[in-house]
Amino acid sequence: MSSDLPADLVHVHSGKVRDLYRTPDGRLLMVASDRISAFDFVLTPTIPDKGRILTAMTVWWFEQLADLVPNHMISIDDPLIPQRWRGRAMLCTPLQMVPVEAVARGYLAGSGVVEYRSGGAVCGVPLPPGLVDGDKLPEPIFTPATKADLGEHDENVSFEQVAATVGTQTAVRLRELTLAVYTRAAGIAAGKGIILADTKFEFGFEASGGTLVLGDEVLTPDSSRFWPADEWTPGKPQPSYDKQFIRDWLTSPASGWDRASDAPPPALPADVVIATRAKYIEAYERLTGLDFSDWPG
Repeated sequence: MSSDLPADLVHVHSGKVRDLYRTPDGRLLMVASDRISAFDFVLTPTIPDKGRILTAMTVWWFEQLADLVPNHMISIDDPLIPQRWRGRAMLCTPLQMVPVEAVARGYLAGSGVVEYRSGGAVCGVPLPPGLVDGDKLPEPIFTPATKADLGEHDENVSFEQVAATVGTQTAVRLRELTLAVYTRAAGIAAGKGIILADTKFEFGFEASGGTLVLGDEVLTPDSSRFWPADEWTPGKPQPSYDKQFIRDWLTSPASGWDRASDAPPPALPADVVIATRAKYIEAYERLTGLDFSDWPG
């Protein structure tokens, strides 16, 4: 995305999905690409419109959560945003990011299943015996993780480890906000027939003060597990509106890929690309009640 870069923007960083630029006045322009990642690999080909879908969902969720927590979004239609990035770019306030993935879980899934099976707890939070993959937890839990560099694995950590890294006061506030936002979002999703199994947030501090601000993307299929409520069946992996669909294909015999090897994953076949795009759009439209074809860009 940095090719043919407007002269007044400076490229700052590119992650698995997003490209970050600095504007002349010091603000940040966050551009969501159509790249998709799984198992710490950026895959090929891209998923058409994915960046626009992620941006549309994030903007909608920011509106639903505005009374709970401030966010870093300034505008999606500022003149500084090049026309070719409209609908996938967001002008943002710079934040000093907290070096922790703030994860909330309401259901047992993903890495939580593995950790629970090995010790009956997730991130140091004890859970009742006898839970199976997909079970609803007695109450949502805060299960933070380290923020890994590109190509590295995030690692689940305990609340105590977070407090040792960022201070107890910040850790407590991080947990409070994470669970409050998850609870609000899970309730909204439930009203649309969708289970929000888990999600991760990123928070940071503005330069002007000590208020935690919600940043990056929020409650998208990239950062969350969304399950159709009417198909929820504990004891197995659930149908989903997120990139679990791609993970399942990569680990199936159809892909021919050995995850334990050093080889990168194969290219996604056309039918998987098309189905993934459709799932992301369905998640957006079911949650928001809006038609994605009306989104800018």
